Amino acid sequence: MKFPLVFIRFTQIISLLLLAGLLQACSSAKLAYNQAPELAYWYLDGYVDFSGVQSVQVKDDLNKLQTWHRQSQLPTYIDLLQKMQQKMPLDIHAQDACTLLSDVRAKFLLVSEQAQPAVVALLDTMTHSQLDTLARKFDKGNSDFRSDYMQTAKPVNQSKRYKQAINRAEMLYGRLDEKQTSLIALQVEKSRFNAALAYAERQRRQQDALQTLRTLVKTPATPEQKKLAIRGLFERSIMSPNSNYADYIDALTKDNCANLANLHNTTSVSQRRQAMDVLVRYEQDIKTLAKQGNG
Repeated sequence: MKFPLVFIRFTQIISLLLLAGLLQACSSAKLAYNQAPELAYWYLDGYVDFSGVQSVQVKDDLNKLQTWHRQSQLPTYIDLLQKMQQKMPLDIHAQDACTLLSDVRAKFLLVSEQAQPAVVALLDTMTHSQLDTLARKFDKGNSDFRSDYMQTAKPVNQSKRYKQAINRAEMLYGRLDEKQTSLIALQVEKSRFNAALAYAERQRRQQDALQTLRTLVKTPATPEQKKLAIRGLFERSIMSPNSNYADYIDALTKDNCANLANLHNTTSVSQRRQAMDVLVRYEQDIKTLAKQGNG
């Protein structure tokens, strides 16, 4: 269900779809989860343009991945949400937020690991033409990234990230007050976000993926060699070999944890109650999705 770099991209999109219950508690989230294999297929097809044989294989792998996820992973999300509910009425520390982010990251990694065998299987039918399509798609995405984050004035860039942060916070706590929006504005202003560094890492991952895939498509390899190559590709995508970027992400993550904790600690009793209600709805949605897989 995953297909080399596309499959790394697939992990990103499918994880978002599969984690939809953690992002919004509404019927549309449940619908998105149930349609995740189909939505992910069309997303991936836009990157590679699958052949007829590949389409059948990818769709089957995506359905299998969702079945695995529904049966083995959704119950762990319920546990996570219950832990969050216990924390919500209290002030929290940055480490509490980092523990939560670490748990979510671990779940993402599990999906990635589960998808890797499908990427290996697709190598047998992948063509150089499809890799050219993938490269063009990368170029288009890079152009969009430059337009969004590197070719706009700093105030415009910050304004966009400010609005995104406000929307995410209000999804959980409801409407923020002036003090809280000012805090988020300050956090965005002081953010270590480095578009140039992020762009360079984006390009490194893309070139790594294209080179790895082109080598595997061009040169005969044993199943074990393919497996090791794809595993390495995924690992380098998740944990960059660029020490400067790795240090940057570590620092950015710590800042984000502190920002989450600082914002939470400004919330009122009613806002925390609102957050509790949202988390309870998330939990109920996920329980419903899990039961649908048993029916």
